[in-house]
Amino acid sequence: MLQLKEIQTLLIMRKKIIILLIFCLAQNVVSQGFEAKNITWSDLKDVRFKKRLNIDVGMFFLYPTFGPKVAALDGQEIMIKGYTIPIDTEGTFVVSQYPMAMCFFCGKAGPESMMQLNFNRKQHFKIDEIHSFKGKLRLNPDNVNELNYILEEVNLIN
Repeated sequence: MLQLKEIQTLLIMRKKIIILLIFCLAQNVVSQGFEAKNITWSDLKDVRFKKRLNIDVGMFFLYPTFGPKVAALDGQEIMIKGYTIPIDTEGTFVVSQYPMAMCFFCGKAGPESMMQLNFNRKQHFKIDEIHSFKGKLRLNPDNVNELNYILEEVNLIN
């Protein structure tokens, strides 16, 4: 039989193990909350577009209705990989599922295949360089001056 002192020692060890397990589980939950979710372009296809007249500019535009899978990504930190496409000479870039010759602006893909990149500092990329980017995804359902998918506070991963 175990003596009283041995039982007390085993109980103390058991409490320490339980506390350690709780701490490890809590650390795992906290770290998961701050990790960027690695998404693919197919994750962004849960969207429908409807052509509507924009009275301010007198033109028709495709306005998105985001499905539940995409809506769940709004405000989340994500990572995505694609082709860089410069939009102007001032350092505005988008990342595209496809290279320039096949991108949305050239008529070979839909608006869900591009994402606006909003960097904290000026960047420089060549056309069709493949990179991964991390940032906070913002969905844009109605501002025709920006893309439907906007990555804020962007960091270049590779």
